[in-house]
Amino acid sequence: MKTVQFREAICEAMSEEMRRDESIYLMGEEVAEYNGAYKASKGMLDEFGAKRVIDTPIAELGFAGVAVGSAMNGLRPIVEYMTFNFSLVGIDQIINNAAKIRQMSGGQFNCPIVFRGPTGSAGQLGATHSQAFENWFANTPGLKVIVPSNPYDAKGLLKAAIRDDDPVIFMESEQMYGDKMEIPEGEYIIPIGVADIKRAGTDVTIVSFGKIIKEAYKAADELSKENISCEIIDLRTVRPMDHAAILTSVKKTNRLVILEESWPFASISTEITYRIQEEAFDYLDAPIKRITTADTPAPYSPVLFEKWIPNYNDVIKAVKEVMYKK
Repeated sequence: MKTVQFREAICEAMSEEMRRDESIYLMGEEVAEYNGAYKASKGMLDEFGAKRVIDTPIAELGFAGVAVGSAMNGLRPIVEYMTFNFSLVGIDQIINNAAKIRQMSGGQFNCPIVFRGPTGSAGQLGATHSQAFENWFANTPGLKVIVPSNPYDAKGLLKAAIRDDDPVIFMESEQMYGDKMEIPEGEYIIPIGVADIKRAGTDVTIVSFGKIIKEAYKAADELSKENISCEIIDLRTVRPMDHAAILTSVKKTNRLVILEESWPFASISTEITYRIQEEAFDYLDAPIKRITTADTPAPYSPVLFEKWIPNYNDVIKAVKEVMYKK
């Protein structure tokens, strides 16, 4: 085992796959000369050269289109957005071309492409730089959506995404790039669509994904002092979603709390809530609780931002509500 940062796990995954397959290349703003905006491609230009690690203009629509066209013609691009907020400039290429070309061409073209970059908030960056769009992309048939929460999962899932023959949205976080964790020395791949039970428990199921799951860990530690046992499920993949893992856990604990960094309306937690009430209604001993950001754009003020984004106290409150404890 070795200890790596999240950014290093991302770099390792991309580099290992590029050594394995010459059709893979990386493109995006500052990925080459600057070693990546968050240093997630450090050293890759030196190893693979300017034809495979490509700095682009600030023109997301343009380089997303170039990548989609190259994927249709046999290459396997990795497109890095400095933040997924900027992907909105190129979202037409993602939604209308990458996601649909296999069906619209009757299977004549596939689109093996990974769109990756940070999602969600990263502190005081303002409303237009603090948005989580996992549910937007997950709403689109033809796209797979991955949101890892730690370096181990990030490397294994990114390698799986790069090898996938369909378009994959791979969402990270600026606030996780420095996170450290032990990962295996050798190669490993984590299958897309398989959730992970990060913490086993018996009293309540907490489902989350991405960096916000850290608040669930903090809450579970505090609640354990009151003899409340939390089972924490990390979705890892938002689409396809591992509904079976959630269902199995809820049938054991009979209570469900869902934590995500997103607006409440039509969120991932909304979808999970519907599926569980449909398939496990008789197992529930309490209404399902969801915890999201406030239904407003992200505030810049640190005082308001603290109220806007969920934290472990919100999780503790929700768990106690489903446990009927004060």
